[in-house]
Amino acid sequence: EVQLVESGGGLVQPGESLRLSCAASGFNFSNAYMSWVRQAPGKGLYWVSTINRNGESTWYDNSVKGRFTVSRDNANNMLYLQLNSLKIEDTAIYFCAKDYTPSTPITSQGTQVTVSS
Repeated sequence: EVQLVESGGGLVQPGESLRLSCAASGFNFSNAYMSWVRQAPGKGLYWVSTINRNGESTWYDNSVKGRFTVSRDNANNMLYLQLNSLKIEDTAIYFCAKDYTPSTPITSQGTQVTVSS
């Protein structure tokens, strides 16, 4: 059974940083493209970033490019998202996902990121 557990969220001020983690189990992690998606209050899921199997290729939504960095540790089945220069509009629940497409169901709990002055 695929299990993804996100952590690392919190309440920060604009301009500050956070590092999100995602612990994966129940599948061959090193064989999966991994993504981060987020859901802002009252809105749907939005794709944030994807990393390929070996971590050498990454992709970002334009709204976070240059501020967020995705990485992975295949030895420990961990996915990370470094969030820098946070903005109020980054406030959302952040989820990690395996082989994400817009039709991928998100069943994990996510981690709340709140950016507020």
